[in-house]
Amino acid sequence: MSEHVFETEQAYPALGRVEIAPEVIEVIAGIAASEVDGIAQMRGNFAAGVAERFGKKHHGKGVKVDLRDDGVVIDLYCLVQFGASIPNVAKKAQENVRQALWNMTGLEASEVNVHIVGIQFEGGKQEQGAVEQ
Repeated sequence: MSEHVFETEQAYPALGRVEIAPEVIEVIAGIAASEVDGIAQMRGNFAAGVAERFGKKHHGKGVKVDLRDDGVVIDLYCLVQFGASIPNVAKKAQENVRQALWNMTGLEASEVNVHIVGIQFEGGKQEQGAVEQ
């Protein structure tokens, strides 16, 4: 586990602390974003790609979490399906991630930034921009 954790505010502090690792937030955000119609896939880093080739699913792929004093900042890196409305897909991804994070952890994201790094055409062919995570 990461040494950086986020402590939640609890209604019953006498019971103890609840700590949520950034990796948990990455997984929640990654799955929530992947469920949005129009998002073809999340774009991970090289290590995540290698791990997936060996059969290990990485649900936090394409997600960067930054725990700041003013809240949780989430960056999503994704490919959209050709023909989808990018503004609508991005807004829906932001809403889905924000809602899933709140429902599962009680945390509010101060920012959910969506980075469209490419377009996926039918047949799986990808056209990517110059920006990579």
